[in-house]
Amino acid sequence: MPASPRAGTLFEVHVHVRGQVAEGWSATAAGIPLHARADSTGGGVVLFAAMPIDSARGIELRFTCANGALPTAVRIPADSGHYRMERLRVAPRFAVPPDSALAARLRVESERAAAVSERSHDTPPLWRTPFRAPRPSRVTSGFGTGRTFNGAVVSRHMGIDYAGAVGAPVRAANRGVVRLVSAFYLGGNVVYVDHGAGLVTAYLHLSQTLVTEGDTVPQGAVLGRVGATGRVTGPHLHLIARFGSTTVDPMSLIGRR
Repeated sequence: MPASPRAGTLFEVHVHVRGQVAEGWSATAAGIPLHARADSTGGGVVLFAAMPIDSARGIELRFTCANGALPTAVRIPADSGHYRMERLRVAPRFAVPPDSALAARLRVESERAAAVSERSHDTPPLWRTPFRAPRPSRVTSGFGTGRTFNGAVVSRHMGIDYAGAVGAPVRAANRGVVRLVSAFYLGGNVVYVDHGAGLVTAYLHLSQTLVTEGDTVPQGAVLGRVGATGRVTGPHLHLIARFGSTTVDPMSLIGRR
């Protein structure tokens, strides 16, 4: 659901099981393990999956059974999403290729963030209520927009930006464990929360962080405060949502339970 998920979004797979298949089966989507939870409508289970933003031709959903049956593969088509392009000017120091020291730092920071997502597959689902927006303010920049920095460097905006003055509270989108609190070169002061079952949210450019790695936080807990640290043009909250190694539009997570 939906039948053709938009590229770059989280979607649901509803599975009805019976007989011997009810035990000892597993599923992956684009190679990422899926985690079964009881379907509130009854009669089966529901799994979250992610459609990568570059999946123009869709992804493979694969089921494996422990009873010796051959794996079953289903092709899930993708809606391209039609993401727009925009120009953005930033400080010159952010537009030049990084030197070796900076490149090494960026690689280490990327690996630390990726490790949080990988670990989340081993964490059971920690939430019981629908995911909520971390700020009540308007979204100033959406997910997936192609960006040209100073007319040279092309990238995608792999999150959404919420307006906010420096010091405004940033709240946890749902219950989870704080896995990473650090100061990143691009993201500034960051907090990463592991919600379990492969789901992670990250909160960037904070002026303050108010939690510690290892904390279990309830939905709505103040994780930090809006800031302008890292690569920014002004104060705001940049929210990231990931399912495993796939970054998705946070708006496709908010409201899900």
